[in-house]
Amino acid sequence: MQFIKKSLLIGSIATGMMLVAPSCNIETIPNPNAPTLSSLEDGASLDDLQLLASGLESVLRFDMEYYYWTISNVGREYYDLRGTDPRFTGELLGAEGAPLDNNGFLTTRSWATQYRSIRNAILLTNATQKSRAGLTDEQKNGIIGYAKTLEAYNLLLIVNRHKSCRLDVNDVNNLGPIVEYDAALAGIAQKLDEANALLRSAGATLAVKLSIGFTGFDTPTGLSKFNRALAARVAMYQGNKGKLKTELAASFLDLSGNLSTGVYHIFGLGGNDERNPLFVVADKEVYVVHPSFSADAEAGDQRVVTKIRDFDPAATPVPVQLDGLSGTQQVSIFDDPTTPVAIIRNEELVLMYAEANIGSDNAAAVSAINTVRAAAGLGAYAGATDDAALLNEVLKQRRYSLFGEGHYWLDMRRTGRLGQIPKDRPGDIVHEFFPVPLTEQ
Repeated sequence: MQFIKKSLLIGSIATGMMLVAPSCNIETIPNPNAPTLSSLEDGASLDDLQLLASGLESVLRFDMEYYYWTISNVGREYYDLRGTDPRFTGELLGAEGAPLDNNGFLTTRSWATQYRSIRNAILLTNATQKSRAGLTDEQKNGIIGYAKTLEAYNLLLIVNRHKSCRLDVNDVNNLGPIVEYDAALAGIAQKLDEANALLRSAGATLAVKLSIGFTGFDTPTGLSKFNRALAARVAMYQGNKGKLKTELAASFLDLSGNLSTGVYHIFGLGGNDERNPLFVVADKEVYVVHPSFSADAEAGDQRVVTKIRDFDPAATPVPVQLDGLSGTQQVSIFDDPTTPVAIIRNEELVLMYAEANIGSDNAAAVSAINTVRAAAGLGAYAGATDDAALLNEVLKQRRYSLFGEGHYWLDMRRTGRLGQIPKDRPGDIVHEFFPVPLTEQ
């Protein structure tokens, strides 16, 4: 349990102000680097709550690469061939059938990061409830609804990676039990529902400012739509199409809108800010795209053009090879170190809508599929329209639209297709999930 007990970082919260101050002109907070836990939890001012709310956004980004890198490698979207650690091409790919180490950083680092964020969300909730800022009940509901929504988001990341988690970590000296996948999803859905009820009773404005990553979603109404989008994602993992449709209807789904609309992690180059850790320096950081990504793509798919690129043979020997793995193309999802990373966006919602309608309104599913295909420069879907064929098409579009964003391995697992993920060396395996860290058992 040491990761959860040690996960609250008061000092790091102050850096979160960099997320908000450049765009929102927030007043200076007195002595932001010296708050104490007791002062924040019991009698927080509005400035303190702003600090905590901004810090929560900031902490969301810490070590986020360990989540995305590891599950992208396990799913063979791309390989880490930098040669910085043999575990990236060995343990992570199940070399010779080896399991993941439940006490190594590939397992523990992401777990610790998400629980650190959860503990900060809980701190914001507690501080808001006991605040001396004279907040109305509506104002408190808005801040707590925001905090609890991000708490649930982090729990979903944990359970999707580990297939189990602790839902209740409010009391670090008396942690709740580790629960398995189905029960965890149900618990996360309940937390999202509770957060949404608060947001729907929070008036028109939020008492704290959020960063530009929440542009369009920085009011209680906007946060409620974000909350329902996350609830839709949970319903999809539960395989509940009826609930998925209901949650999508209350989300920011827009079948004719901008596919990029959504909530994002944002980054900056300032000394107290964070760079996008998923940005890859061309021809230097060797993240090699699995050859099947290009081979399986339709001709003219612009997502292949924008998300990957050929290595420059003048700068990097081609093909890039390491430990029996090789490739000629590199990851190029993000343009520069300040490019935002989506938490959830409309393109994912449109594809969830397509999946939700398979079996009940296949014409609606095809229409949604075509929305995404058109945006990728492809013609209308011309394949079979039976349920199985349409699910194949939705999963293919998710593979290309959400490349490297933490979805492909989960999609293959939830649809029983892990066996379709290529294994390029004899004896390699595709891990089904990451183990719970040894110290949490």
